[in-house]
Amino acid sequence: MKRFPIFFVLLASLSLPLFAGGSQDASKPEAAGGGEWSPARPIDIVVPYAPGGSSDLLGRAIEKAWTKYCPQPARIVTKPGGAGVTGSVFVSNSAPDGYTLCLAFGSGPDMTMQYLQKMDYDPFKALDPLVLVSIHSLIIAAPVESEFKTLTDLVTWSKKNKEPITVAISTAKGMVDLMLQTFATRTGTDLIIIPHEGSAQAVTALISGQTMIGCAHPSDLLPQIKAGRLRLLAVASEQRDPAFPDLPTLKEQGFDYSCWGALKAVAVPKNMPDNIKRYYEQLFQQICGDPVFINDMKELAQPILYEDIETFTRTFRQANSDYKKIIEDLGLAYYQQKS
Repeated sequence: MKRFPIFFVLLASLSLPLFAGGSQDASKPEAAGGGEWSPARPIDIVVPYAPGGSSDLLGRAIEKAWTKYCPQPARIVTKPGGAGVTGSVFVSNSAPDGYTLCLAFGSGPDMTMQYLQKMDYDPFKALDPLVLVSIHSLIIAAPVESEFKTLTDLVTWSKKNKEPITVAISTAKGMVDLMLQTFATRTGTDLIIIPHEGSAQAVTALISGQTMIGCAHPSDLLPQIKAGRLRLLAVASEQRDPAFPDLPTLKEQGFDYSCWGALKAVAVPKNMPDNIKRYYEQLFQQICGDPVFINDMKELAQPILYEDIETFTRTFRQANSDYKKIIEDLGLAYYQQKS
């Protein structure tokens, strides 16, 4: 399982060469065969989810810092549809010339959908991992008026009284649902998981007391956290989320379970030349060390967890393998179903 790197806060202090100040003429990029490369026109960063979501907000924060380090602007292009597949396929069909990138690689369709249903989209064949920017953990929360102060209190009450715990989530068979089903199975906790049309509806149900707890990514809960309407109970990652350092993990509360959240990363079309990949690898490292970007990400409760090409490629494959096992252990993989 993912361990949040402790060095992420140190990126701002790194001394890195700036592309924007280089001597190369950006209007005449060198050939993509192996020499230095620099873009000659604006770059599209495709977010395969709807505007206003956590991935879109991440994209806007990147866009804000982008021009400090790149001679050409970035344009955030949202292409929602197919639970993230539509935008990812669009990028995979784009020319590998450095002018189309995919943001949020490692979220739903890349981690879970390919095992839940037969589909043509294969993240390993469609795109190449570039860099990791953040991980959105899975957080369990209760209304602030709840009588239960900790998750342990709630689970103990449920088992003692043989009463189920109701949970509001955004969608069925998404990352949150899979995590909760696995948690229930491994801990013997009786959960009634209630999916909604989206995170906004799920959070509304939670704060209105329709369910006992809810589970979502931090950015989905943040407005209600700031308004003082929610009490955070646990984070499901292996280590504490840097955005909520005082929130204990499931393991710290005696539940021997942890899982990945949603990777928020960048991917590129297949066959992109290495020199273009390396340009963007260093560019995103610079952005992740930018003080304004660091502050913006803090405001979004999105921890900066930069990983380079080699490291993130390993992370992506491990997370994918872990989600596959979760789905198979729950008996939800489409190839496990009887015809």
